[in-house]
Amino acid sequence: MTIDLSDRTARPARHRTGRYAMTAAAAVLVIVVGLAYLPGVRRSAAAPSAAPVPILPATTPPSSAGPAGSASAPPAATVTPTGDPSAIGRIFYLPAEHLAGREVRLRSWRPGQKPQTLAALPQVAALANASVSPDGRRVAWVDPERAATLFVADVDGSRKRALARHVDQFCVTPTWSPDSQHLLFRAADPMGTPGRFGVVDTRARRDAVRWWDVEPQACHALWSADGRTIAMNSATGVTLFGPDGTSPRPIPHLSGPAPWRCTHIASLSPDGSRIALFRTRPDEQAGEVGRMLMVNAVLQTRTGREITLPTGGREIRQAYFRPDGSLVLRVRAGTGYALLLVDRAGRQVSAVIESADWRDWQIVAVTG
Repeated sequence: MTIDLSDRTARPARHRTGRYAMTAAAAVLVIVVGLAYLPGVRRSAAAPSAAPVPILPATTPPSSAGPAGSASAPPAATVTPTGDPSAIGRIFYLPAEHLAGREVRLRSWRPGQKPQTLAALPQVAALANASVSPDGRRVAWVDPERAATLFVADVDGSRKRALARHVDQFCVTPTWSPDSQHLLFRAADPMGTPGRFGVVDTRARRDAVRWWDVEPQACHALWSADGRTIAMNSATGVTLFGPDGTSPRPIPHLSGPAPWRCTHIASLSPDGSRIALFRTRPDEQAGEVGRMLMVNAVLQTRTGREITLPTGGREIRQAYFRPDGSLVLRVRAGTGYALLLVDRAGRQVSAVIESADWRDWQIVAVTG
């Protein structure tokens, strides 16, 4: 299949201000075209007033975020910095809320160093689908105002390239391979109807897409650092696949008559044995299908059991696995956040307080 990379501008999207990532129209597109195709999900006509998708509230989380997540809970105790702050790695941030203007800037911060201001990204793409490569060198995104084109560039915005047009921008967002050379994406027709899954070689001069032979009815995607596992949300649960989309393995206790549901996943361990996600009870509001990077649990993928983490009782807001198997936790601390580095054995080895400047931003990647 030949992918047309001509620069044909699509109808401009209208942005809605506030604390949400998408316009109501975009949320409708996600609901109708995304989970409507998943088994076990009722398909219905979405009204234009459908609620948009929350990303990362700056202060009070949804009621389903856990015992520490109620609006009446007192601020969490502050965190005492310990260990080497630089060991946490390089943190990439994008705004958690819609800001003024058509573009926003990707930013990064390595604890102990000054923050860096990086590439300018379209506002909707920054909130809904932008993805930083595992090596921290490049960023990929889908621009809804340019025929849903998949772009890739260095994180400073240089060497920008178009890779494909008419790409799913909300359900299966661009997902980097562990070698930072390939991107998993899903094609979509001009009306947004999802099509084939493909893996594009970002180094090739011409179109170099390897199309999957299967089309999992699933949203979101995480690729393990060992390259062997891809996790995706399917209906109200999470399924693990092989690197070509075959060999589905559902995570127990997350769908059907189980006590939990999950429609948002955030990070997968290097060997695919653990996953960081946002889960809810069957009677709780789970949010819409658009990307939400909040986390309230880390589970074993084989058993579905929750892993106890050394948070000191603080509420987890985000979590990212590093290639060595360690885990960076973003937790409530006072009126802001702190970052904790937890090793593979479950021990906290480093802690650092985030600047208040990051309070209205969400983490989109943690690299070495």
